[in-house]
Amino acid sequence: MKKILGLDLGTNSVGWALINQDESKSEVVGLGSRIIPMSQDILGEFDRGNSVSQTAERTGYRGTRRLRERYLLRRERLHRVLNILNFLPEHYGKSIDFEQHFGKFIDESEPKIAYRRNEVTGKMEFAFMNSFNEMVANFKLTQPHLVGEGRQVPHDWTIYYLRKKALAAKIEKEELAWILLNFNQKRGYYQLRGEEPEEEQKKRVEFYSLKVVNVEEGEESRTKGEKWYSATLKNGWVYRRTSKTPLDWIGKTKDFIVTTDIDENGEVKRDKDGVEKRSFRAPLEDDWTLIKKKTEADVEHSNKTVGTYIYDALLLNPTQKIKGKLVRTIERKFYKTELEAILTKQREFHKELNSRELYQACLEELYGNNEAHRNSLGARDFTHLFLNDIIFYQRPLKSKKSLISNCPFEFRIYIDKSTGTEVKESIKSIAKSHPLYQEFRLWQFLQNLKIYAKERIVDGGVVADVNITQELLITEEDWVALFRWLNDRKDVDQKALLKYPAFGLKKEIDKYRWNYVEDKTYPCNETRALINSRLSKVANVPTDFLTRGIEEALWHILYSVEDKA
Repeated sequence: MKKILGLDLGTNSVGWALINQDESKSEVVGLGSRIIPMSQDILGEFDRGNSVSQTAERTGYRGTRRLRERYLLRRERLHRVLNILNFLPEHYGKSIDFEQHFGKFIDESEPKIAYRRNEVTGKMEFAFMNSFNEMVANFKLTQPHLVGEGRQVPHDWTIYYLRKKALAAKIEKEELAWILLNFNQKRGYYQLRGEEPEEEQKKRVEFYSLKVVNVEEGEESRTKGEKWYSATLKNGWVYRRTSKTPLDWIGKTKDFIVTTDIDENGEVKRDKDGVEKRSFRAPLEDDWTLIKKKTEADVEHSNKTVGTYIYDALLLNPTQKIKGKLVRTIERKFYKTELEAILTKQREFHKELNSRELYQACLEELYGNNEAHRNSLGARDFTHLFLNDIIFYQRPLKSKKSLISNCPFEFRIYIDKSTGTEVKESIKSIAKSHPLYQEFRLWQFLQNLKIYAKERIVDGGVVADVNITQELLITEEDWVALFRWLNDRKDVDQKALLKYPAFGLKKEIDKYRWNYVEDKTYPCNETRALINSRLSKVANVPTDFLTRGIEEALWHILYSVEDKA
């Protein structure tokens, strides 16, 4: 007798049956089905071949919670500092607990800083009417029809008027508190953990809004039914693209993301015909990259801060929608630059922002038990405290030394004083980012490296894959020179290696190959390349500046202290 298990696998269920079978009969032992609990949207994605993680939705919610918690923590810290400075409006400060839950709102009481309740009428009223009236006077000059006959502009636009005014004139301390809390909420986009892409040093990505002056139809495209079209832009550039229908772009203004190849000197690269190497992308209007580049380009070309740019745009066109239209996605540096300029100017008018006693009191309030950090901030000022320690604070990366595996060969033994027993403690393996490991891996790569000629005539006959490594690397100095050349690189592939100047194979590299995977890129000394890149970018230091002595000093700084590992 044998047992047969049958399975019917569906998109959201599994059917099963277990059968006992011998020569004379078959018997069903059991059967059933298991329904996989999935929502309809996930099932739809699964049917289309898109794998969807069951934890992806929970991860998204968790990220949202963390963003909210960090925003509330920054707001609480701001409340505590502004309370010591006596910058908070009276109605707002009364609703905050500074005794037990420092900086948090009292339960069931979360007021608006710009609105307060009138004690007589019981109705809500705007708290900064003087500045609002000043703003209305501006609108009377540019948009008299908007404020005539009793019509009013929104009170909330006052924040943009104050952000512009604060750059040149005194504003009230309560108004400055409103601005600080507003910046805490709208901080701009920031690439949190990603390093700058390597191609950023060789490419320049910019936004352009250009008028099309001519469109020429070209040859047939490889795609059936499409043709190539060349659109000549106002500045002389030519944008080529395929389309199934003729492009009726003449006289229209189109948005482009333009990527320009640049050399080491910052000059635009050119091809063999002397034409500048530049590529175009015409994304959809809701494309995230387009929105970001367009917004940043508009602000930069205006030579204004974000707040001034928004306020001036409202003066010219009061029907302009701000959130989601005028300003959607923008780098954090724009907001940080604006707030720094505002604080620098307001220090001329508010003595509290220059008081060392109040500054030390704020440090005691925030870091009563952290003397080291309190001392590190002692020589700073309120501008630094607001910008870098509260509103735009970015926590340092946590050490991930715990993820490095234990060495299987080395360990240390010690006696636990509390128990008197012998304890065996493993030693951590070297980190992959450590320069010594990078050099070891590179030498290992060279040890196994072989260069082959794909075809060569030997004794009158054609022989395939002839090992010519010994012909290219004859002496020990040749190997050391190749190592030094690779040691300055982040990675290498077959094409780049065969172009090594000492080999002399650049003109006919197609006739040779290495013994590694031909279309794969292998790492070299990534850490050294990164250090060289940072130094040359920040301090204009040549890439060959790092001698062995300087490297050893940097290794000691980077890896001797655990927090810096």
